[in-house]
This record gives sequence, C-alpha cells and structure tokens, in this order.
Amino acid sequence: MAHPKRKTSKTRRDKRRTHVKAVADNIAICPTTGQPHLFHHAHWHEGKLYYKGKVVAEKELAV
Repeated sequence: MAHPKRKTSKTRRDKRRTHVKAVADNIAICPTTGQPHLFHHAHWHEGKLYYKGKVVAEKELAV
C-alpha cells in the first residue's frame, strides 16, 4: 500500500475540496399548470404528464 511521505496540510486539503459543494437544483415553473419541476424533466399533474407545457401522456385508470 502507498503511504504519504509527509502529512497533507489543512490548506492543501481544503484547496482540493473547494469544488466539492452542494448545489441547489434548478427549478422551473410550468407555464400551463403553474407547478414547479426540474428543468428538462417531465412532471405529472392531475393524471397528465407534461413536458415543455404540453400534455405528453395521460394516466389510464384500470377498471
């Protein structure tokens, strides 16, 4: 196994971790339904699947 020759300093460690951070998701509002959803994702609302403000599919009820 490889072992470090010297201890990694806190500054060096933290410089490496600067790009590792949580980012909030981008939320869009559907122009048709007014529901929030992720950009470039379809979303269900009242039994209908919407994408870019248009109905793509409808949920069928089993009888």
